Amino acid sequence: MVNKEVLSKIYLPIFILLLLFIDYYSKSLALLNLSYGQLNETFMPFIDFLLIYNSGIAFGMLDGKSIYVSYLLLILTISISTYLIWLIYNEENPKKKIALSLITGGALGNILDRFNDGQVTDFLHLEILEFSFFVFNFADLFITIGAILIIYFEIIYKPKNE
Repeated sequence: MVNKEVLSKIYLPIFILLLLFIDYYSKSLALLNLSYGQLNETFMPFIDFLLIYNSGIAFGMLDGKSIYVSYLLLILTISISTYLIWLIYNEENPKKKIALSLITGGALGNILDRFNDGQVTDFLHLEILEFSFFVFNFADLFITIGAILIIYFEIIYKPKNE
């Protein structure tokens, strides 16, 4: 079993940096190989490539607003990420630490993108039965998986342990 201190001080920062690298590298590949707004080949069943830029928040809300909104969102996400890092180091449950690290890695990936471009690069298009749901990136995927795990550990898994 991994010592909790070693997990927090060594493995989780490396894990977060790995998530950040995966997100940054995938966005770089998308920018090099995809044309803006043009639907491309299938990546996986239900997921196609579609390069777009999101200056807003989830699902394009606040997209296309002023540069001040973009800076406000950058400051907000930096604040949230700082809080998430604090939560990781103060959390006792190693599984929750990993879930929080997924959220943090994803948040930092989108922060880096927003800091460099003022917007986030999205390129994975979820479409089921010809209905377009949304376009996202790996950072969004990491955040979603982490959030689902947190909900699971707080609501479902927790009562079984008590």
